[in-house]
Amino acid sequence: MLLVPDDLVMEFKELVKGVGISTLGLGTWGMGGSRTPDTSRNSEEISALRAGIELGVTHIDTAEMYGGGHTEELVGEAIRPYRREDLFITTKVWTTNLRYKDLIASMIGSLKRLDVEYVDLYLVHWPSSDIPLRETMKGLEHCVAEGYTRFIGVSNFSSSLIAEAQSYLGENRLVANQVRYSLKEQAPRVELVPYCQENGLMIVAYRPLERGVLTGPGHKVLDELTDKYGKTHSQISLNWLITQENVTAIPKTSNIEHLKENIGAIGWKLSKDDFERLRKSFH
Repeated sequence: MLLVPDDLVMEFKELVKGVGISTLGLGTWGMGGSRTPDTSRNSEEISALRAGIELGVTHIDTAEMYGGGHTEELVGEAIRPYRREDLFITTKVWTTNLRYKDLIASMIGSLKRLDVEYVDLYLVHWPSSDIPLRETMKGLEHCVAEGYTRFIGVSNFSSSLIAEAQSYLGENRLVANQVRYSLKEQAPRVELVPYCQENGLMIVAYRPLERGVLTGPGHKVLDELTDKYGKTHSQISLNWLITQENVTAIPKTSNIEHLKENIGAIGWKLSKDDFERLRKSFH
């Protein structure tokens, strides 16, 4: 089965007017450790990130919490040979660091580990019930004003929390909400995805392949569609997400063959009937 055509060109979706992000991004959770540093696979992971960039996957997503900060260092090393303006780097501030001064300190720490002067998108990783959202938004606005980040957004926020957060912002607006979203986890589709589409936020789907659950046979409709379209299970599962307006996905893999396979999710589209059939089959 052909995994990825040689002439495949990466697709982009418009984040804000004149600024696009690659429809598929590179997730990095687990690279360089989960919550503490692990340097044992550094060269393999750097090679995978660079392979992704070479294939046109220029959106790289990371976070200060990943690998206790080491993941950001890996990303920084991986992107060193490339022109900064050709990449779109996202990182996230952890939920315990959402007070004004803490958030700014986290931002500066991320920039140092990434070895860049700015990131393209800075996200609140998870909302906090203890720290006022108004204070957090003030910190994000400071980061934009100082040129630490071009854009700001959130992760794991409900539509009501997005609306509240946006109400505390002045000139800036939230441009993205990163959430767990996949064929197996369709809850966001009910209300959150339509809300973000209507309000101009990009949905960035993490865990889009459910850590391998959606990459192999065993589901009747998914199996049938791989035959019908001549695509793999991963490609069908990812295409189901990215055919939707304002939805991108950030699958994580350190395996270059899997990476190439994932990229084969672009350049074609599930029919509306097959999209719906697949959606309903996972309910």
